[in-house]
Amino acid sequence: MTQDVEMKEQAAPSNSLSSSSPSTLHHLKEIASLIETGAYAREVRRILRAVRLTMALRRKLKASVLSAFLNFALIPASEAHTRLSSYLPKEDEHEMEVDTATSAVQAPAKHSLPELEIYCYLLVLIFLIDQKKFSEAKACSSASIARLKNMNRRTVDVLAARLYFYYSLCYELTGDLAEIRGNLLALHRIATLRHDELGQETLLNLLLRNYLHYNLYDQAEKLRSKAPRFEAHSNQQFCRYLFYLGKIRTIQLEYTDAKECLLQAARKAPVAALGFRVQCNKWAIIVRLLLGEIPERTVFMQEGMEKALRPYFELTNAVRIGDLELFRSVAEKFSNTFTSDRTHNLIVRLRHNVIRTGLRNISISYSRISLVDIAKKLRLDSVADAESIVAKAIRDGAIDATLDHANGCMLSKETGDIYSTNEPQMAFNSRIAFCLNMHNEAVRALRFPPNSHKEKESAEKRRERQQQEQELAKHIAEEDDDEF
Repeated sequence: MTQDVEMKEQAAPSNSLSSSSPSTLHHLKEIASLIETGAYAREVRRILRAVRLTMALRRKLKASVLSAFLNFALIPASEAHTRLSSYLPKEDEHEMEVDTATSAVQAPAKHSLPELEIYCYLLVLIFLIDQKKFSEAKACSSASIARLKNMNRRTVDVLAARLYFYYSLCYELTGDLAEIRGNLLALHRIATLRHDELGQETLLNLLLRNYLHYNLYDQAEKLRSKAPRFEAHSNQQFCRYLFYLGKIRTIQLEYTDAKECLLQAARKAPVAALGFRVQCNKWAIIVRLLLGEIPERTVFMQEGMEKALRPYFELTNAVRIGDLELFRSVAEKFSNTFTSDRTHNLIVRLRHNVIRTGLRNISISYSRISLVDIAKKLRLDSVADAESIVAKAIRDGAIDATLDHANGCMLSKETGDIYSTNEPQMAFNSRIAFCLNMHNEAVRALRFPPNSHKEKESAEKRRERQQQEQELAKHIAEEDDDEF
């Protein structure tokens, strides 16, 4: 009974932090051991799993927890430990005492792996960004990038790719994205020489984002066309690449390729990436309107996107009707939204599509109509504008009609049966090609055991290899125990 009373009295001074901090610190120590195992075994998948587990703990990170973890993972008073500790804010004395007591249970490592050092940089950088301390985050990210340049280990590549992303994010949040463009190009060159394909993917996307942020589309296309190509290693990076490529193709008036890239990026994106999928759908809607297509209503009714896509729904309705006055009012009403989305210049291009849609509706409704009535219905400034627009639409094949200049009217031709043409065959062909392409991508995305295409090893050789691996693992564990 006396022991129980003493335990209760000792537990009373600890606040809510003491109950939450040890659990978070314990998870971080487990992640550190997972990184250490992956580094010794040279298994990148373990480090990748450690990064995923870290993202789940992101909201639980606190300065006291990070300070205790730095004491555990890094050598005290080392250069990395001193630098990272300086970025963390000072906590209250009581909280520091609690953290010291919890961290004293397990002694710090006598030597720190490069993977653990880079992981500590990543943890501190994420914490500083979440706390909106962008000046400290910029200094921390710059120090981590300088440290990464001196490392050439494949087990660091996964952590390095994350650091590259947050390095660019820090400078973007402070509006200094142009300052690091040369450094990103140098890092991409280093990653190419080291055959770091994941780093090349990440850095290429960051460079494309850097160029597109300042509307340097020509430079972005030159970089993209000359960058080395290989199979995608990260689905997230591949989705970003498709989105940036779709934006470049849209500006270059290559709407068909842009539509495929944007829709594919929206489909491949994770369900949790709602903001990214919203941006993909916004650009895809504009591109489809520029192609003369009308997106389905279900596109605007997707879960969580109704409010964000509302301006584009009203814009689509104006284009579908072909009402130029309604189109102008919608463009003025949501001009701030279109400017923030950087789609305002594309919406200016849509004016011609609105006129062409209205002209197509007129040609279907009337077999003969004067140019004066066309100008009134389309709300054009003059009859001469109506005549030039009708002539251009006939030349482009948008409408099947003839222009009578003498009488000042447009004569529409009778529409034939569409099933007597090759259009249904072309539509089925495009759908079949899309299904075959999706099937081929699914097959390429399958994971196979390493060296499965080579000659299969015998059962005896497999037993010998497994025994050697077990002995090696046991030997490494004994060495770790001795050092500890």
